[in-house]
Amino acid sequence: MQFIMWSSHSPESEAGTPPSPELMADMAEFMNEVAQAGILVTAGGCPPSSQVVRITSEGGKITHTDGPFTETKELIGGFAIVDVKSMEEAVEWSTRFFKVGGGDGYGYVSPLFTGAGD
Repeated sequence: MQFIMWSSHSPESEAGTPPSPELMADMAEFMNEVAQAGILVTAGGCPPSSQVVRITSEGGKITHTDGPFTETKELIGGFAIVDVKSMEEAVEWSTRFFKVGGGDGYGYVSPLFTGAGD
C-alpha cells in the first residue's frame, strides 16, 4: 500500500535558506537507503511560499492567490511516497527521516488511495 509522508516548512526553508552541505549529504544517504529498500515511489522538496499559488474554490468561484503566505507552517516543505506493507512501517520510515533531518517541526503520514485495490 502506498503512503505519503510530508513535513511542513521550517522558518529557514520558508526564508529560502538552503540546508547545510552536511544535512544534504545525510539526507541523500538516507534517501538512497529508502530507494535501495525498494519502497520509494517518489520524493521531493517544495520551494518557499513566495513561489506558490493558492487555489481557492468558494461558492463555485475559483480564485488564485500568489504567495508568500503568512501561515507557512501549514505548507508542505517536502514529501515522499513509499510503498510499504503497513501504516506502522510508513511511520517507522518517517521517524527515521525526521531523525536524519534534525531540528523541530512536524509532518504527517497518510495512506494513499491509488485505485489499485486499496
